[in-house]
Amino acid sequence: MRVLSGIQPTGRFHWGNYFGAIQQYIALQNNDQAFYFIADLHALTTIRDPAVLKEYTWEAAVDLLALGLDPAQASLFVQSDVPEISELTWLLMTVTQMHLLEKCHAYKDKKSKGVAADAGLFTYPVLMAADILLYDSDLVPVGTDQVQHIEVTRDLAQRFNHLYDTEVFVLPKPRVLDDSAKVPGIDGEKMSKSYGNTIELFMPEKKLKKKINSIKTDSKSMEDVKDPDSCPVFALYRLFADATQQDALAQKYQAGGMGYGDAKKQVLEASLEYFSEARDRREKLEADPDYIQDVLKQGAQKARVKGKEVLDRARAACGLGHLSTSK
Repeated sequence: MRVLSGIQPTGRFHWGNYFGAIQQYIALQNNDQAFYFIADLHALTTIRDPAVLKEYTWEAAVDLLALGLDPAQASLFVQSDVPEISELTWLLMTVTQMHLLEKCHAYKDKKSKGVAADAGLFTYPVLMAADILLYDSDLVPVGTDQVQHIEVTRDLAQRFNHLYDTEVFVLPKPRVLDDSAKVPGIDGEKMSKSYGNTIELFMPEKKLKKKINSIKTDSKSMEDVKDPDSCPVFALYRLFADATQQDALAQKYQAGGMGYGDAKKQVLEASLEYFSEARDRREKLEADPDYIQDVLKQGAQKARVKGKEVLDRARAACGLGHLSTSK
């Protein structure tokens, strides 16, 4: 079973990224056929500063390795280091019907808000399909909001196979990630870079403390009874604490006599303990940039070997390639 997943380098990873996706990606890496990539080509639809894109791409690689992605089990690479992806995207574009793309969420959302959508955003699902199909991916872990893109990928693969009357592409299946535990941001809404309410994974401790202390709560006094189930501070504590620890803090909420500052302190301590090993690994990785470069280089080489195999099948089906004359 070949697993594939990509993540965009549009900012530093935060708690929502980790618990909503990255943690589950890493749990699926225990086979030597896993491919994980940093989707810098996709990020071009939102990031226009080359220095920023390079920085975010690099930091994403370091973060993923620090969080437990093991290059001995899974190939990690940067999307743009596999040029085969661009050619396959074009081959798929030639069989993609416009109405299919017009139904996709990202484009429809922009259009409904009156925001101009460029061709990159409009054809984003085709690039995503090429990402998946280029490696004969069997399983693609995605959030519920990305399931539509897997359906589009399957549609394009089936259409290509039908038009050229050959089984070029493997039909992937989605592995829908468990996102039932909503990760709230500091404003209580879903944690998201677009909302500016994130808590980054590897913030320095002082900045992390300040960010946690800024979490929005209600105006109840220390003496008041509080509801843990409606409190974003408690929701974040749940990410790091076991059942016994959660019950203990919930009882303090319900008994009164505890301020939100005490709960925030427990979130800080619990999060630092939870990510302590990852923080240590990251510090060591930052001191060895050559290792990071080597991991990405080897990952791209492995991805290109598999990608060339699939692209060659697609090219042959289309009638592309060097012509030879026979007498």
